[in-house]
Amino acid sequence: MLTGAFYMLQVYDRVLPSRSVPTLVALSLLAAGLFITQGVLDLIRSRILLRVGSYIDEKLSGRVFDTIVRLPLKAQSRGDGLQPLRDLDTIRNFLSGQGPTALFDLPWMPIYLAIIFSFHPMLGMAALIGAIILIGLTLLTEMMTRKPVANASSNGIMRNGLAEASRRNAEVITAMGLAGRMRNRWAGANEKFMESNRQMGDVTGGFGAMSRALRMMLQSAVLGIGAYFVIHGQASAGIIIAGSILVSRALAPVDLAIANWRGFVGARQSRQRLVKLLAALPLQEMPMQLPTPSQALKVEAASAVPPGDKKVVVQDVNFELKAGNGLGIIGPSGSGKSCLARLLVGVWQPVRGNIRLDGASLEQWNPETIGPHIGYLPQDVELFAGTIAENISRFDPEAAPDAIIAAAKAAGVHDMIVNFPGGYETELGEGGMALSAGQRQRVGLARALYGDPFLVVLDEPNSNLDAEGEKALTQAILNVRQRKGIAIVVAHRPSALAGVDMLLAMNQGRVVAFGPRDEVAAKVFRPPAAASNAPLKVVPATVGE
Repeated sequence: MLTGAFYMLQVYDRVLPSRSVPTLVALSLLAAGLFITQGVLDLIRSRILLRVGSYIDEKLSGRVFDTIVRLPLKAQSRGDGLQPLRDLDTIRNFLSGQGPTALFDLPWMPIYLAIIFSFHPMLGMAALIGAIILIGLTLLTEMMTRKPVANASSNGIMRNGLAEASRRNAEVITAMGLAGRMRNRWAGANEKFMESNRQMGDVTGGFGAMSRALRMMLQSAVLGIGAYFVIHGQASAGIIIAGSILVSRALAPVDLAIANWRGFVGARQSRQRLVKLLAALPLQEMPMQLPTPSQALKVEAASAVPPGDKKVVVQDVNFELKAGNGLGIIGPSGSGKSCLARLLVGVWQPVRGNIRLDGASLEQWNPETIGPHIGYLPQDVELFAGTIAENISRFDPEAAPDAIIAAAKAAGVHDMIVNFPGGYETELGEGGMALSAGQRQRVGLARALYGDPFLVVLDEPNSNLDAEGEKALTQAILNVRQRKGIAIVVAHRPSALAGVDMLLAMNQGRVVAFGPRDEVAAKVFRPPAAASNAPLKVVPATVGE
């Protein structure tokens, strides 16, 4: 970094007075070698920074992805669900860019200033005053950008979350003519985001322009002061150029730091958010491997609260099922049926009580370990981009074709799948949109049955099924019971309960009856008045019997 200044100093003070070409050649070769060395060092530094960013991404990306999956199960989703990934990208991009370079160069400022002082104290004082002013500008930049950066971040999360929600609900927005209204809502959020960015850009741009102008003014001032001392014989001509170059070199890191301050503040805020998030969702320890569950499911006074909420939606539920049992969970809308289903498969953790498989609570298993022994079909079935075979096999890279076909046959979808042009290799696209709602539900049922899991929980599995699909569903439930598994079906329509032998009735989050299917149905529910597949009605007068 000192090569340019010292080269000019030697040329003006040594080469020109002596008119020595060999000296000029020797100095030029030395300067060329040093500049090449500087170039190599800059290349090495940039490559190291890129690898530092990649290393951090490699170490954290897996954990960040896990938090994206686990966060909706722990707290209410607000705004952009992918913000943790964007925060990691922000940190990686900052570390791989020019921002750290300025921070690395700042500690060298005192050395440059000391050399300038050695040329002449007045030159050193001019450079020192300029450095103090630039450092003051840097501190002002920090104070004045803190709030706009925070606002830009929060507004950006809100804007991206609204855009993602609109993308997911594109059909509803189009069908019901909501595009204009949603566009206006997004435009409002986007305007706040852009305003925050403008404020931040105005601050950093203004201080950046001031620092560049000050640095150029200071260079000229050093030239003028140097010329004054040369005229009075107090300095050599080379000091004029060398001092100007050194002043520029000394103040360049401050100028660069101000120019990259926006990225620095953004990376700092991203780091703070990630630190809080990773601390709130620590790594899950791998517990000792337990035997494969095969005997019983026991629910002990289990209560549930939705993530991020305080209202108890499932309260003090008790029941026990043995291998081969089939349980139907019924009740009016909002009675807690789906919430109980989430408890049973470990999606939610009970706020009190326990869910036990073969005597061990679900917390004693790692999700990756217990997952293959649980089949779950949620109300809103969403498949992943990939083939039908990959979705059924739960993206198991070592899935056997026979196991995939067996699951499809158990769900009664094998014939439907082979009728597709691509068969099991048919690409579904994002969300499985290549299939109808009923087809997605049946493929989701095959996914739940893949690998013959011990516990199979189906939430409204016949909501989109035709008569053939309901027949296949009943047979699938019977097959689970026949192989000594446990099948649990959440249903509104009685046709989904044909394959179960036990019934659990819920109302307002509590169990109002549990026992053999026919006995509970006769005691708690009124027979349907019209179609045999109409929803059953709770008879309040008989609930307490």
